[in-house]
Amino acid sequence: MAGTIARKAIDHLKSKEFRDYLMRFHFWGPVANWGLPIAAITDMKKSPEIISGRMTFALCCYSLLFMRFAYKVQPRNWLLFACHLTNESAQLIQGSRLIKYNMEKKMGS
Repeated sequence: MAGTIARKAIDHLKSKEFRDYLMRFHFWGPVANWGLPIAAITDMKKSPEIISGRMTFALCCYSLLFMRFAYKVQPRNWLLFACHLTNESAQLIQGSRLIKYNMEKKMGS
């Protein structure tokens, strides 16, 4: 059973259809977009004082719009959707870190 599934997966990876998919914008666009959520995730280790509230808000709006686009476009672009879902989550975490930091700073003053 596992051998059959593995064989089908290998056959799919060798198929012309898969090679054509790798050469389309439907693949490379989302791959290039992964830089945004990766940067947001790595920034979570840095101090919250460097977070820009305006940029975080803009990236939240951007990712929401493009998640909708990735879902509505035919064929659906699940790779782009996953990228923007990850970015939306990371930006919301960054935004909450900024709010918490500002509230603690305000209480300390």
